[in-house]
Amino acid sequence: MAQLRAFESAQKKGHEIPEIVCYEKQDDWGGQWNFTWRTGTDKYGEPVHTSMYRNLWSNGPKEGLEFAEYTFDEHFGRPVSSYPPREALWDYIDGRASKSDVKKYVKFAHAVRWVDFDEDAKTFTVHVENLRTGETESNEFDNVIVASGHFTFPNVPHFEGIDTFPGQIVHAHEFRGAESFADKDVLLIGASYSAEDIGTQAFKMGARSVTFSYRSAPMGFDWPEGMEEQPLIEKFEDDVVHFSNGVSRKFDAVIMCTGYIHHYPFLPSSLALDSPNNVYPDNLYRGVVWEKNNQMFYLGAQDQWFTFNMFDAQAWYVRDVILGERELPSAQKQRASIDAWLERFDKLETMEDQVDFQGAYVRDLIEQTDYPMFDLDAVCGIFKQWIQSKRDDILNYRDVTYTSVMTGTTAEKHHTPWMLELDSSLKRYLSTPARDEARDIFEGREPAAKAAERS
Repeated sequence: MAQLRAFESAQKKGHEIPEIVCYEKQDDWGGQWNFTWRTGTDKYGEPVHTSMYRNLWSNGPKEGLEFAEYTFDEHFGRPVSSYPPREALWDYIDGRASKSDVKKYVKFAHAVRWVDFDEDAKTFTVHVENLRTGETESNEFDNVIVASGHFTFPNVPHFEGIDTFPGQIVHAHEFRGAESFADKDVLLIGASYSAEDIGTQAFKMGARSVTFSYRSAPMGFDWPEGMEEQPLIEKFEDDVVHFSNGVSRKFDAVIMCTGYIHHYPFLPSSLALDSPNNVYPDNLYRGVVWEKNNQMFYLGAQDQWFTFNMFDAQAWYVRDVILGERELPSAQKQRASIDAWLERFDKLETMEDQVDFQGAYVRDLIEQTDYPMFDLDAVCGIFKQWIQSKRDDILNYRDVTYTSVMTGTTAEKHHTPWMLELDSSLKRYLSTPARDEARDIFEGREPAAKAAERS
């Protein structure tokens, strides 16, 4: 929705905007935040886009992703906690989009099948299927913007003997909830956000043990008893997994948190980004303009610290290029700029370095546009505090609160500690229980019910 909002913003300021068509494969907007119980294929037989799971809560503070021109205060009308559940974040996204008039541009349940570029006419032909009717159509466009993300097509490595494992094997993309892992020994392959989050979810839901297998370096958190890290898997033998350090463990379930690949089945190789998942992919000028064809753009193609507000900054910049408000430099200067950013990227050593790098990138984009500038140094500071809070307490970092850079509002502590909160619904999130017994227990107080019985 960021790109549509960018064009709408320009139109409201008196700019003439081009004809816009947005093809959306799903039945509603929200992208990755559209939860479905389905895995594999959707009701149309298409690969399921979302990697959301039922009880997902934001694993980063909302103060780092807040829209500059649609705040959480405006949406909820009061302070809420820094780590909202999935339903609350979808509601925030939907609220911003619904406030605008951009739905008229969207053709839902339309899958792009192929994109051609005519070198002579300098136009794209986009071939699309209406998933509800099966009808196909082909339309010409001057520009194409790929905003489908890159967290849909799983990277699934092979391990010797894995075909002998008798338990459940699932990639994080198909994971929908950890309740079934109660009293089970669970192995997570991977050492990044998905592994960290799904592993703590499994522990929260009563898994007997949670083990992470890392390829290059452990996450290194202060794990509680029942959670541990082991190095790369050497092989599977039935339900026994052998690690490269000689340790062997039995497991009931395996979850592959092994990331995703850039895969654009609707694009020819001349237009398709082919890159590892990092914070500055090659071949994208200013992270969005396809170097090999400046009429094509990518939004959100990089690994991310910043998210919603970075997507906005990218969309505003792309809009201005298309409207002719921002002239692109020569191919040589584009390459020099890309190389300069890649050189800076190669020198990054820590996660904090990556935060500052992406903050500088977002600032560079905003300075080229009329998107509202905000205190990016303060947002980088929030991300760094978040990194440290996970090092301090990986199970309870979601109970920490931050102050909005956009409004100055300090988040309200959620009424129930995250480790004890088993209801992730929007209704529960926005409720205000007079006294929450889960928090009483967590903080060592006598629960209200017991106190009443005693009196």
